[in-house]
Amino acid sequence: MISYSYYCSTRIEMGVGKALQLPEYLRSMQAGSSILLVSDPGVIRAGLVEPIQNALVEAGYTVTLFSSLSQNPRDTECLAGAAQFREAGAEMVVAIGGGSAMDTGKTIALCGPNGGMPADYADGQLPYQNIAPIICVPTTAGTGSEVTRSAVITESSTHRKMTLKHASLRPVLAVLDPALTYSVPPAVTAATGVDALVHAIEGYTCKVTNPISQALGAKAMQTIVSALPAAYADGQNEAARYSMLGGSMLAGLCFGSADVAAVHCLAEALGGLYDTPHGVANSVFLPHVLRFNAAENKPMHATLSRTMGFARDSDTDELAVAKLIEGIADFTKGLGIPALSDLPGVREEDFPRIVELAVANGSTPSNVRAITATDYLRILEEAYRSR
Repeated sequence: MISYSYYCSTRIEMGVGKALQLPEYLRSMQAGSSILLVSDPGVIRAGLVEPIQNALVEAGYTVTLFSSLSQNPRDTECLAGAAQFREAGAEMVVAIGGGSAMDTGKTIALCGPNGGMPADYADGQLPYQNIAPIICVPTTAGTGSEVTRSAVITESSTHRKMTLKHASLRPVLAVLDPALTYSVPPAVTAATGVDALVHAIEGYTCKVTNPISQALGAKAMQTIVSALPAAYADGQNEAARYSMLGGSMLAGLCFGSADVAAVHCLAEALGGLYDTPHGVANSVFLPHVLRFNAAENKPMHATLSRTMGFARDSDTDELAVAKLIEGIADFTKGLGIPALSDLPGVREEDFPRIVELAVANGSTPSNVRAITATDYLRILEEAYRSR
């Protein structure tokens, strides 16, 4: 028997048109009247922010917009946002966008009222306290950050990706409106969707998983494998977009009270060095880490294969694992995910630094199979040779 904890304080509102009801939700929460609205330039250009911002202003809220952030958000950007939070006298943070906007918003809600550097919190030098209310409105189906207790931020001086993690970083409100995802381009749909799938797989398999996370992860895996190809093929497919946003949220709840593992450790190292989109980085490593992990735990990975429909219930565990690895590789190729060797900037001479960053990642100990620097290097080399 295992002992475990599961906690989620986030209010979740799911449905088409819910984003424009945000003022109503905020009034019921009595969170204040001054908002720092965090989003990224692409989401703003897509026209997704203005209607929500206008609805907030018309409802009497004071809204200040912060949009100076990257696809892999940096600590310097978060500090600029924290300064703007203080200058505006903001009382809450509303993040509209993908994982970059939501993770930046969480870090601003922490550093804005309290000061300090993101690294001070990630490294345990400052306590997580006095955090402004965080409201998240995701525009991609990927990170699940709208329901998690973590934010991943790149330290500009070292390129390491830091994870800020605390129960108080969970958003108080997540508004999931599938209509905001209809215009997401196919490549972004694919990358963010695979990111969500990896969240479900690693949250289900990691050493600190629990029965609740596994139940959520199983449903997320089934949903994503079914819906992602349809959303990728037709962004206006309302049913697929709805399913993907829900699947991403379930995957966030899965790993949010467990952890991620080796796939993320490698992906975050890649993103820190080359600014590789996070979902793409996850995709190129996923089948290779699965092969490594399954060598020591065939039954669990056979269950994954059957859960996602790659294997039949009647298949032996060995056959089911083989179908899992082949199925995942074919699945990502069908979504147009490039190979590791085709990604901009990736060089074999950087592999030792990638390994160093992966080993140092706080989620390495959570991997279901103990993994060393030598193992990481072997996986990197295997992924680099793979097409």
